[in-house]
Amino acid sequence: MSALDLRGLREIPPATWARAELRRLVIADMALTELPDEVGALVELHTLDAAHNRLARVPDALGRLRALELLYLGDNALTAVPDGVRGLERLRYLGLDGNDIAELPGWIGELHALVELRVQGNALVSLPETIGDLAALRELHTRGNGLTSLPETIGELRDLRVLDLRDNALATLPDTLGDLTRLRTLDLRANPLTALPATLADLSALEKLDLRWTPFFPDLPPVARALAARGCTVLS
Repeated sequence: MSALDLRGLREIPPATWARAELRRLVIADMALTELPDEVGALVELHTLDAAHNRLARVPDALGRLRALELLYLGDNALTAVPDGVRGLERLRYLGLDGNDIAELPGWIGELHALVELRVQGNALVSLPETIGDLAALRELHTRGNGLTSLPETIGELRDLRVLDLRDNALATLPDTLGDLTRLRTLDLRANPLTALPATLADLSALEKLDLRWTPFFPDLPPVARALAARGCTVLS
């Protein structure tokens, strides 16, 4: 695989954009404040790592990278999901953690190949209904936002294995969580939960339920006790 790692530099050499054969480009930790439109010339790119910079925007030219499968944009200064991401039909991993994103666009559900979505450490208070359209999603990481509710459609993520909801503002959860029959890990730490849906008892694949730093301590609700009795590790 043709790869280029520019970490440690402070600018991207102009010759980079002429390397149309590149499959992996790492431009992380470069203190970049912008990504030029020329990135759209790297049409064979499979992985783009632009994390740990100062990017406030990413050009729409990103949408030309139709072969892109892994996109790292964490720890930047983004206030919205870049529009260019919408056209990335092969995208399997999207890392947007550690930005200042207040909402996910409705078109996020069009990323049908997405397997892992990381949006922890942003400013989200809700998730769009279209999150349920991500049929291939296996991991959803939303830790450290301000989520006050989850859409009912989250139960449509039938291939989901990891759901990290830690450190949000969730008082209740939708009954449809019980439809996540492949879920293995459910992290609910540090939420002001008042109840758990009884449907969680239907999560036959669940291996770990984390309830630490919730109002349930030291008494577990009945559904959590039932899960513990059948072998699920319940932390409280």
